[in-house]
Amino acid sequence: MSEQELRLRANQYSSELKQLGAKIGELESELNEHHLVIETVSKVPGDRKCFRLVNGVLVERTAGEVLPALRTNEEGIKSTIKQLTDQYKAKDKEFIDFQQKNHIRIASAQ
Repeated sequence: MSEQELRLRANQYSSELKQLGAKIGELESELNEHHLVIETVSKVPGDRKCFRLVNGVLVERTAGEVLPALRTNEEGIKSTIKQLTDQYKAKDKEFIDFQQKNHIRIASAQ
């Protein structure tokens, strides 16, 4: 591989890692929001009216109807975070192996 190809490949790895990291951070924020809502809705009576945004539409439901859906969403987000974290670790290991194989050191921008 030429120096330019190595640089391009290293930049691709770096970009992919940044994208995965940003998505993980976004989902962790969403997970935190779900946790706070679940915590709050758990404290109110099940027949209390509440509103939920579904695909951009505000829907009226009861707290008892919304809570299971929130918990399901929370579990889905946790699962997605785990998958993305595993992808991040694998991609990071792949990048490190690429760097070692090609004797590349990434200079820190200061």
